[in-house]
Amino acid sequence: MSSEDNLLPLIVEPERLAEHLDAPELLIVDVPLKAESHQQGHVPGAVYLDHRRLLRGEGDVPNELPSEEALSRLFSDLGLTRDTHVVAYDDEGGGWAGRLLWTLELLGHTRYSYLNGGIHAWRAAGQPVSTESRTPTPSDYEAEILQPEAAIDRHEIAERLGEPGFAVWDARSREEYLGTKGDNKRLGHIPGAVNLDWTDAMDKERQLRIRDYAELITELEALGLTPDMEIATHCQSHHRSGFTWLVGKALGFNMRGYAGSWKEWGNRDDTPIEKP
Repeated sequence: MSSEDNLLPLIVEPERLAEHLDAPELLIVDVPLKAESHQQGHVPGAVYLDHRRLLRGEGDVPNELPSEEALSRLFSDLGLTRDTHVVAYDDEGGGWAGRLLWTLELLGHTRYSYLNGGIHAWRAAGQPVSTESRTPTPSDYEAEILQPEAAIDRHEIAERLGEPGFAVWDARSREEYLGTKGDNKRLGHIPGAVNLDWTDAMDKERQLRIRDYAELITELEALGLTPDMEIATHCQSHHRSGFTWLVGKALGFNMRGYAGSWKEWGNRDDTPIEKP
C-alpha cells in the first residue's frame, strides 16, 4: 500500500483532518505527555493512549520497544486493523506521536498521519474539542515486526560510525550533547553525531508545527545530514527523537530510530563516546 492510497497525507493540517472526522476507517490517537491534556479537550472521537505503553518499561533499557505480545495487546486495545488509518497527535510538538508512528512503521502499518502541531494547532484553528472519553472497539491485532529497518541498534551504529552515507542525528539539548548535563554513567555524544535539538525543528510561532521544510533541509544539510544518507536518530529514550524521526521522514530522508538511545549508550562501558 503506497502512501498515495492513504486517506490522508503523512503530515495533516487541522482543517484537512476536520473534513474526515466521520471516516469509518479513521483512528485518531491522542498520546499526550500529560493525561490532563486529553481530559481538558481533545479532537472529537480521539482515543487516549498512555505513552508509557510505547516503552518496554522494564530492564536496563526501559525505553526499548515493547515485546510483540505487548504491542499486540496495545493495538488490539486501540482497535487497530489492517484497514485503519491512524492519525496521531500529542500536546508537546510531536515526540510521543512520532514514537507511536515509528512503532507502526516497524509493524509495517503505513496508513498513518501526524496532526501537525497537535492539539495546540487544532485549538488555534478554531476546531471543536470534546471532553467525552471514547473507548474503541477492541480488535484482534497480531503485532509482528515486518519492517525492522525502521529501527537500528547500538551494535550497527558502532559498526558503521564514520561510514560515508551514514549519520547520527542527536535530538537532545546542546548541553546533553556536549556532556555538561545528564544523569547517565557517561556523558557526551556518539562520535561524529550531529546535534539539532528536537524543539529546533518546531515552529514556535505556528503552534509547534514542523518548521518550513526548505529551511529545515538547508539547516540539516549544513550539519551534514542529506536525503541520500541513512540517518539514525536518538535522544535519551527515543521520545524526543520520535519527532525527529518523523520530521526526517516528512522531508524525504531515510530515517531509522535508535530506541535504546542515550539511556543505553551512555550507561554502558563499551560504547565509544565523544566529548569536546
